[in-house]
Amino acid sequence: METEESLRNIDIHELLPQQEPFVMVGKLAAFDEKRTVTETVIKDNNIFVCDGVFSAPGLVENIAQTCAARIGYVNKYILKKGIQLGFIGAIRNLEIVGCPKVGDVITTCVTVIDDVLGMTLANGVVTCNGETLATTEIKIAVKEAE
Repeated sequence: METEESLRNIDIHELLPQQEPFVMVGKLAAFDEKRTVTETVIKDNNIFVCDGVFSAPGLVENIAQTCAARIGYVNKYILKKGIQLGFIGAIRNLEIVGCPKVGDVITTCVTVIDDVLGMTLANGVVTCNGETLATTEIKIAVKEAE
């Protein structure tokens, strides 16, 4: 099992199919069988920042990419295979109660509810300074390698 420090030293780009400028997560902060946590500093050049605020669609993409980081970590470090493309299959019970500002650090926790046949169902929670900003249930479909 990786330590928090070793997880934080992983280049997030190695885990994601997304590339700049569409990377919405910063560092992998925690990983276990059911839970994955990322931390992200909101930067002013982010495509989802408008007037100094990271938008609701950015929060949803951040949750989805935290799921992608989980899948990427499993593929690379456990299964020893390449990055797979994933697609948002469903978003349910989305609640956005606030949006972070440039310079804020958001923490995103994804907890797997079920993972079967290339589909991952998870709860996602985004917090900033101890306050919940967004919650949702998200379904990610993973495309099998060709």
